[in-house]
Amino acid sequence: MSRLQIHQIPVLRDNYVYLAHCAESGETAVVDPAVAGPVLKEAEALGWRISLILNTHHHHDHVGGNREIQQQTGCRIIGPAYDAGRIPGIDAEVREGDRVQVGAAEGEVFFVPGHTRGHIAFWFPRSDALFCGDTLFALGCGRLFEGTAAQMWQSLQKLRRLPDDTRVYCAHEYTQDNARFALSLEPDLKPLRVRAAAIDARRAKGEATVPSLLSEEKETNPFLRADDPALAKALGLPGGDPLAVFAEVRALKDSF
Repeated sequence: MSRLQIHQIPVLRDNYVYLAHCAESGETAVVDPAVAGPVLKEAEALGWRISLILNTHHHHDHVGGNREIQQQTGCRIIGPAYDAGRIPGIDAEVREGDRVQVGAAEGEVFFVPGHTRGHIAFWFPRSDALFCGDTLFALGCGRLFEGTAAQMWQSLQKLRRLPDDTRVYCAHEYTQDNARFALSLEPDLKPLRVRAAAIDARRAKGEATVPSLLSEEKETNPFLRADDPALAKALGLPGGDPLAVFAEVRALKDSF
């Protein structure tokens, strides 16, 4: 299996779109194209032929470029079977455990509802790449627009089981605000303080903080640590059920 070359494209206010290219076959997938113009321009500049779109969920800032890119390139669109009716131009529906091919690179589909009812993620193990849309962010997770706290906590545990060296290609540059929130919960957590300082330095230079390493998320992301007794204690919920801790963290972030 081939290792993907991944190119990150910042669009709109804080979105990231990804081009995932298999050099062996020449095929390229676009992950969650919010808009078409910048994506087509970048692919042309790189000399990469777009053959696929991979959609994680139906929100417009993830599928807004689908139809124009499809019209311009003739690409196929792969998206969640659980929500196919809201994915513009969908050609192929995928479910938990299905495999997707970008040339010689193979990815696995995870069903990760919570942010939306049909959200999926794509994991390419040979490329150490997780395209997780709005389920998992650097130091955060998506809002519960259509799902429940229980669904999201289960989804995050599923992603947390992936290898530490997995790179988390989330869809938004929310990291600095997420770091401020995490510090409000655990101001004395040393790995978090170190990471937050590095994030501030990168943003001051206009640099992206995405992708992050899953090992960093496991250590410092409060949404992945709802079963950590230290976080429960910091929230005044010593011995608290992890789901209750997660729900409290999500509620606090919603009003932060």
